[in-house]
Amino acid sequence: MQDVSLLWGQDLTVSATGDLALATSTGLSQQRVLRRLLTNPGDYIWQPSYGAGLGQFVGQPVNASMIQSVIRSQVLLESTVAQTPEPVISVAGSSDGSVYVDVRYVDADTGSTQILSFSVSG
Repeated sequence: MQDVSLLWGQDLTVSATGDLALATSTGLSQQRVLRRLLTNPGDYIWQPSYGAGLGQFVGQPVNASMIQSVIRSQVLLESTVAQTPEPVISVAGSSDGSVYVDVRYVDADTGSTQILSFSVSG
C-alpha cells in the first residue's frame, strides 16, 4: 500500500487523474525524515521515543552541534536513510529565533542523494 503525498505543513495534493497524489520512494523518504524531525518526543503515545522535537530549539541560543547530533541520531533511525555515508547536516540560527536546517542524505532504496532544507520558527 502506498502513502499519500503530504509534506509537513502543506496541504494534500491532487494527481493528474484527480486522485490524491501518492508519495514516490524519494518523496516518501523526505516525508518520513521531516515528520520525525518535527514531531515532539511523546506526541505519539504508541511510540514515546519517536521524534526529534526540533521546535524545542526555537527561541533558544543556537547550539549547532547539539542540534546536529539530535538530527543525526533521529535521521539514522529511518529505514529509508542509508547508514553510510552518514548524513551531512548544517544548522544556522537567525535573530528572530528561527532555526534553519539542511540535511543531505542518501536514500537507502534508490541510492540517490536527497537534500532536505527547512526552517523551524515559533
